[in-house]
Amino acid sequence: MTSLKNLESFTCPLPLRDYRNIVMGHGGGGKLSHDLVQHLFAPLFDNPLLAPLNDQAVFAVNGARLAFTTDSFVVKPIFFPGGNIGDLAVNGTVNDLAMSGATPLYVSAAYILEEGFSLDDLTRVTVSLAKAARRAGVQVATGDTKVVEEGHGDGVYINTAGIGLVPEGVNIGAANARPGDAVILSGAIGLHGIAILSQREGLKFDSEIVSDCAPLYDLVAQMLQVTRDIHTLRDPTRGGMASTLNEIAEAARVGIEIEERAIPVPKDVAAACEMLGLDPLYVANEGKLVAFVPSELASAVLEKMQSHPLGREAAIIGRVVAEHPGMVIARTSIGGTRVVDMMVGEQLPRIC
Repeated sequence: MTSLKNLESFTCPLPLRDYRNIVMGHGGGGKLSHDLVQHLFAPLFDNPLLAPLNDQAVFAVNGARLAFTTDSFVVKPIFFPGGNIGDLAVNGTVNDLAMSGATPLYVSAAYILEEGFSLDDLTRVTVSLAKAARRAGVQVATGDTKVVEEGHGDGVYINTAGIGLVPEGVNIGAANARPGDAVILSGAIGLHGIAILSQREGLKFDSEIVSDCAPLYDLVAQMLQVTRDIHTLRDPTRGGMASTLNEIAEAARVGIEIEERAIPVPKDVAAACEMLGLDPLYVANEGKLVAFVPSELASAVLEKMQSHPLGREAAIIGRVVAEHPGMVIARTSIGGTRVVDMMVGEQLPRIC
């Protein structure tokens, strides 16, 4: 653990000195975010609970294993096809708990409001937040409200924290992926990011692209009915599938190989990405998960996922290998291969 003496002498390390100030890419979930955490926050807050850098911390209290997470939501626009910042705040928090296998129990909700923000819009957001909490089976147990001057915010930001209970025998984490594991994706990718982009930029497509924002715990609970030997779960939000897979490959020191043809991408999302020069693997999701399970259990887990409304399009998209540790390789539709790196900049800011 970092000593007080080390804290007093700490200076900002390379590669962060390449940036004299924070840029939007530092919040994008890609390489800049990764560097900020790895080289600034992690050394200064160094402790065994934080060290795994999962989406939540898991610890024991009086014999019970609890999961604890926190998140902040600054999505722009506040209202988008398929949801708004209110249900996004609950679902995002619940999903971070669910990625440890925890049953979500309680969340907090702290609002930062801008002077002049419409009370009608605040009511809409809060009604959505309350409904989402009831759907997810969690209670909003505490909260806070602050107001900043007009021009110093963007309507409303929401900070949350969440607590859940981890079942006995469940040990899920990014570092647990093993060579031979199957990689299972719960459904089509790119919907949330393109829904936000279309609303923000006024883009029109053949049909409305709606965010996949949804609570994933019930899907995870059904997967755990098949086996508690699920090695890794992650919801690929900021930075999309590409950044998530790279984080897992680095944490577990394994290679990951995926089949691009096996990844479900909706036609409208694929068309939008092609038009805008985006790669669907880097587009954010808010209602999907990727699971790493032993290959001998993959078929049973996949079948259970496909029986759930949020997993009907689930597919095995790849495998974990011992070769090229820390690297993600995609086999393309034309039979070639390409390296899928972590996103460097910010593909789409203010996505959640």
